[in-house]
Amino acid sequence: MTTTVRTGVRSAPHPEADTRPRWVTPALLALLASTAVLYLWGLGSSGWANQYYAAAAQAGTQDWKAWLFGSLDAGNAITVDKPPASLWVMALSGRVFGFSPFTMLLPQALMGVASVAVLVAAVRRLSGPGAGLIAGAALAVTPVAALMFRYNNPDALLVLLLVVAAYLMVRAIQTGGTRWVVLVGVVLGVAFLTKMLQAFLVVPGLALAFLVAAPVGVWARVGKLAAGGVAMIATAGSFLTLVSVWPADARPYIGGSTDNSLLQLALGYNGIQRVMGGQGGPGGPPGGGLGGPPAGGPGGPGGGANLFFGGEPGIGRLFGASMGAEASWLLPAALIGLVAALWITRRAARTDAIRAGLLLWGGWVLVTGIVFSYMDGIIHPYYTVALAPGIAALIGISVVTLWRGRGLFAPRLILAAMSAVTGVWAFVLLDRTPEWQPWLRWVVLVGSIAVAVVFSAGAHRLGRATVAVAAAAIVLGAAAPLAYALETALHSHAGGAMAMSGPARDSGFGGPGGPAGPDGDNTELQELVRSADNRWAAAGVGSMLTGDLQLRTGASVMAIGGFTGGDNAPTLEQFQQYVADGQVRYFIAGGHGGPGGGARSASQITAWVTQTFAPRDVGGTAVYDLQR
Repeated sequence: MTTTVRTGVRSAPHPEADTRPRWVTPALLALLASTAVLYLWGLGSSGWANQYYAAAAQAGTQDWKAWLFGSLDAGNAITVDKPPASLWVMALSGRVFGFSPFTMLLPQALMGVASVAVLVAAVRRLSGPGAGLIAGAALAVTPVAALMFRYNNPDALLVLLLVVAAYLMVRAIQTGGTRWVVLVGVVLGVAFLTKMLQAFLVVPGLALAFLVAAPVGVWARVGKLAAGGVAMIATAGSFLTLVSVWPADARPYIGGSTDNSLLQLALGYNGIQRVMGGQGGPGGPPGGGLGGPPAGGPGGPGGGANLFFGGEPGIGRLFGASMGAEASWLLPAALIGLVAALWITRRAARTDAIRAGLLLWGGWVLVTGIVFSYMDGIIHPYYTVALAPGIAALIGISVVTLWRGRGLFAPRLILAAMSAVTGVWAFVLLDRTPEWQPWLRWVVLVGSIAVAVVFSAGAHRLGRATVAVAAAAIVLGAAAPLAYALETALHSHAGGAMAMSGPARDSGFGGPGGPAGPDGDNTELQELVRSADNRWAAAGVGSMLTGDLQLRTGASVMAIGGFTGGDNAPTLEQFQQYVADGQVRYFIAGGHGGPGGGARSASQITAWVTQTFAPRDVGGTAVYDLQR
C-alpha cells in the first residue's frame, strides 16, 4: 500500500511508463552539442597542462609497464602519486592517435560530455526530463567543470565514474536488483584507482538512498549493499594486490609513498595526511613547497599561496576567495532546495523517487562538502569539481519539485528565495574580479531579484508568460557561471596543481599560471638529451625539471624523488648502480632539490654527482655526463 504526498507534489513516473514530450530529445541533443563545443573548443591551447601527468601519459605511450603502473618515465624509475586509471585512458588515446596535447586532452573533454549525459539520465529517472535537463545544464556550465574536463588531472575520470555510479544506484533503487548494486561497487572500485579515497566520499549518500527507498525488505537492502561493498573492495584491491605481488625491483617505485606501497599511499599521503594535515611528507619538502601547503598552515599566510591551496579550513572555505568561484554559484540555492523538497516529500511513501534522489545527491554534496571544508592537509580549488554533479542534481530536482507544487504558497516563495539568493551570490562572486565584465553582475542581480518578485507575487497566474518567467530564472541563474566557464575555455590554463577557472588571478608564484618550469628554449640541452640512447637519457631532481624536458624530447628522463624530489627513490646506492651499468647518461642540475633540498636521497645523489663528475655548460644549464 502506498501513500500519496498531500502537498500537491507528485513523484516522477517510473521510466518505463514515462512518455517523454517531443521537445526532450532535441533539447538533450542541443545540451550535449553545446557542452561538446564548450569543452572541445581550442582544446590543447593549454599545451601539456599539468606536465606531471602529461609526462606519465607520454611514458605510457612508449612502454607498457610504464602504462600499467603510471610511471613518470619510460625507464620506470618512479610513478605519479596517484593510481594510474586516468593515465591509462590518456596514454591509450596517444597510442591510437599519436601523442599530442590535443589527443591527451580529448578523452577528458569527452568524459565531460558523457558526465552531463549520464547525469541527465540519472536525474530524469527520479524526477522527470525537465529536472534532468536542468541538472545537466548546471553541471555543464560549472566553471571548475569547464576547467577539469579540458585538463589532464585525474578529476575528469573521477567525476564521470562517480556520476555513472549514481546512475547505477538509481537503477538499483528502482528495481532492488543486486546486479545494479554490484555494478555500483565495481565502478566505485575503478574510481578508487583514479583518485583513491576521494572516490568513497559519495558512498554515504548512495547507500542511504538505497537503504531508505529500495523496494525490498530491510535485510535484503543491507545484504545487497554488502554485496556492493565486496565488489568495490575486490575491484580496487585487485590492482593493489598486483602492485604488492609484483617484485619491487621489477617495477617503478610508488611515488608519494613511504614504503613503496600503493596501500600506504592511499592511507597516508592521499588519505589521512590529506584530511588531518602534517608537515612535509613524501609528496613535498618540509614547510610546504609546491607539493604541499605553504608554510603557516594549509592556507598559508595569505596572498597567492593561500588562493591556490584552498584557504583556511572552515565552513566558509567552499565560498571563500579560493574555492567560491569554482563550484559554489548554485550551492546556496541547492541547499535551500534540498531542505524545502525534503520537507515537501516528508509524507511520501518510503520508495518515493524524488525523496530518494534528494537523499542520494544531498548526501553526496553534504559529505563531500564537509570533508573539503575541514581538510587540514593539501587541497586545491579544483577539487570542488567533485561537488558539481551533486549541486546540479539538487538544483534540477528541487526546482521541478517546487514548480510542480506551484499552486501552493510556500513553494512559490522558496523558488523566489532561490532566485534571489543565486543572483546575490553571483554578484558577490563576480565582484571579486571587478575589472572583468563589470556589467554582468548588475544584470544578474537585478534580473534575479525581479524574477523573485514575480514568483512571490504569483507567477502561476501569468498564463503562457509563466514559462517565460521560468526560462528567465534559469538563464539568469546560469549566466554568471557560464560566463566564467566561457572565459575558462577561451584562455589557456597551464598551472599544474595551481590551475583555476575564470579570469586569470595572480598566483603568488610569479604569474597567473602558477610556478614556472625550467627554460624551455634550451634547444642545445634538448638535442643533447635526445641524442642519448640509454635507459634514462638524463636524470634530475623533481618532475618540474624532468617532465618538461621529457615532453619536449620524447626521451626517458628520471625524476629523482618524484614530484618535488621528496621521495627517497632511487637511493644513492641504486643510482650509483644505474650509472655503473650505463643506464643513465646525463645529470641535470637544478630542479626542486639540490644540496640541502628535496629528500635525503636526492641530496645525496646530487652531492655525489657534483663531487664525482665535472659540470658542462649546455645552453646555460649545468649538465654532468655520467659516462665520463
